[in-house]
Amino acid sequence: MSQASLTIREVAERTGIGQPTLRMWEQRYGFPEPRRLPSGHRRYSEEDVECLVRVDEARRSGMSLPGAIDRARRAATEPEASIYAGLRRRRPELDAYLLPKRSLIAMSHAIEDECGARAERPLLFGSFQRERYYRMAEQRWRELARTAELAVVFADFPSKRTPEEGPAELPIHRSDPFGHEWSLVCEAPEYSACLAAWERPGQEETRDMDRTFETVWCVEAGVVRDAVRLAVGLARRSSPELVEEFAERLEGPPSKNHNEMRLASDLTSRMVAYLGAGPVSPFPIPRRSAEA
Repeated sequence: MSQASLTIREVAERTGIGQPTLRMWEQRYGFPEPRRLPSGHRRYSEEDVECLVRVDEARRSGMSLPGAIDRARRAATEPEASIYAGLRRRRPELDAYLLPKRSLIAMSHAIEDECGARAERPLLFGSFQRERYYRMAEQRWRELARTAELAVVFADFPSKRTPEEGPAELPIHRSDPFGHEWSLVCEAPEYSACLAAWERPGQEETRDMDRTFETVWCVEAGVVRDAVRLAVGLARRSSPELVEEFAERLEGPPSKNHNEMRLASDLTSRMVAYLGAGPVSPFPIPRRSAEA
């Protein structure tokens, strides 16, 4: 559970729900349930924000407010709905940055490059929101999957697919909380990194490359292992047989990276190089032979 530290103004800005409406919902429906300071001021958690977003989306789709609130409350007691939400709950110390899509592409390419160059038989997961975004990166991911122990991608695919060459393609619905997320997770004995980002609502009129995401990323082995467990849990919803053999492996401690500071520095250098290259395009990743 993340710390309840957000003010009602911050929650209103992040959800697009006005402060009077938030107070009215609390008074009439007991939702949300903010923590009260001795002064009486409200403080909300990340979980409160996620529930409010779900309620607002359900209302917009035609559901009644009481029904939307009831569904959001039930969802709060169910397994994690996305990698970003799970990491924010488990690792509240991670700093979140608001970044445009162009920056996320540069960060993702940097992590993929390091994975292709360093990782031995990695567990690799990526979420792309829409199938068309994955197809733009498919060539890169086919190359990454060639030497991966397991490679899985999530998007709004019409159905589950496990091609002989390339990662397994698992469908998610656009209304699913995971459908609002961009994530990339790579775990291997000598290389671990993860990135998870949640797209803020209300950006329908925003240019694609200017869409903003709340983003966390990390190379600490324990944090990445948490991200892997979350990704496996999400994959298990539609394809339990695909990930079941890795359950026992995930019970043990993750392999420690020998120099996490050096890894973070190398990744940052790659990110800066991509950002400095102008408009980001699908550059080829470093190739490693399957025997390497």
